[in-house]
Amino acid sequence: MSNLDDSKIGISNSIRTLRFLHNEMTQKQLAEQIGVTRQTVMAIESNKYSPTLEVAFKIAEVFNLPLDNVFSYRSDK
Repeated sequence: MSNLDDSKIGISNSIRTLRFLHNEMTQKQLAEQIGVTRQTVMAIESNKYSPTLEVAFKIAEVFNLPLDNVFSYRSDK
């Protein structure tokens, strides 16, 4: 059973928007603040990789937001 919304199932995030709103922070700057590589930030931001819980909390902390303001989860149920 295929659904047009299949790509929306799973974890999504608003990191790109948040970086822009925080003085156009680069992926590299965010990566340095949370202790990962720029490639990791790029993969998380594009929803190709789900971060560990620790990294997710660190990202939320950088933007001074609750975790659910940065990440959201949608299931097919």
